[in-house]
Amino acid sequence: MMTEQRPGEHMAAEIAQQPDVLAGLVARQAEIAGVAEKISQRPPRFALLAARGSSDHAALYAKYLIEVLLGLPAGLVSPSTATLYGARPDLRDVLFVTVSQSGGSPDLIEVTETARRQGALTVSVTNTPDSPLRAASELGVDIGAGLEKAVAATKTYSATLMALYLLIDAVRGGKAADAEKIGELAQQTLDGATEGVQRAVDRYRFVNRVLTTARGYSYATALEASLKLAETSYLAARAYSGADLLHGPVAAVDDQTAVLALTSAGHGADAMREVIDAVGKRGADVVAVGSASAETPAALRIDVPQTVEELAPILEILPVQRIALGLSIARGGDPDSPRGLLKVTKTR
Repeated sequence: MMTEQRPGEHMAAEIAQQPDVLAGLVARQAEIAGVAEKISQRPPRFALLAARGSSDHAALYAKYLIEVLLGLPAGLVSPSTATLYGARPDLRDVLFVTVSQSGGSPDLIEVTETARRQGALTVSVTNTPDSPLRAASELGVDIGAGLEKAVAATKTYSATLMALYLLIDAVRGGKAADAEKIGELAQQTLDGATEGVQRAVDRYRFVNRVLTTARGYSYATALEASLKLAETSYLAARAYSGADLLHGPVAAVDDQTAVLALTSAGHGADAMREVIDAVGKRGADVVAVGSASAETPAALRIDVPQTVEELAPILEILPVQRIALGLSIARGGDPDSPRGLLKVTKTR
């Protein structure tokens, strides 16, 4: 006899799997370093990244890593310039990284094929190693997250961040020393955030407008947080870099605005102080998530263990995923079956 599936059952299970998934990736560092060695044999002038959805946020994270850790210019491409407009730029001596959990979106496959023909060294980062995207690219990194049943990406997102970090760290000659205990830290994050997550769910249950914000590496977390809240709880959620927020959108913040601020120790958190002060003065209800949350003026703080700043987004997203899960259920939804969404979105 089949038992009825509880709302959010798949999403909850996959959130809980992340410490093991992350630890498993670090254990495969040597395999990923093999891909990095082939990149190092063809030193690029700069890097381009192609992605959609959650993977696009992971690609932005990689952009920061490439620019800061490797000292190379990096940019996010618009696949439609190739797929719709037929652009064929000169990509000789360019590293072209395509990020896609499914590896099945036609536009990402086509833009990768085009980049390869135009001279780029193409690398796919995907959870589907036998996908058309992997076949289209010269090199590939398998994020190894296993089957993900929930529509909202959780373990595939954090695993993609981890895989990108391991790849870029290896290109600079690193051995993932700073990531050695990431699985343990992820478990500590999930265990330690339980009370704070429930308080955030209770606090945000009836809000209609949420703003997510961060600086630096954590901006990827702000973008992913906004997407998770929108797709699971149907909230009007917007993400801003803290710098961009101060350039105009802060004028729309008032005492009816919920602000989810990502603040982990490092340059990003230092730069967020002015942002938090500005939204606080306008009456916003601030929930701070990150290793610097204890020093952040906020109505609610959810701490995560401190790491090197470039690894913080891998931990920060974990309590945010739990908040999205809890809010969806509290608001009468089922995050495993969000309306109008499919697991694989195919665009051109």
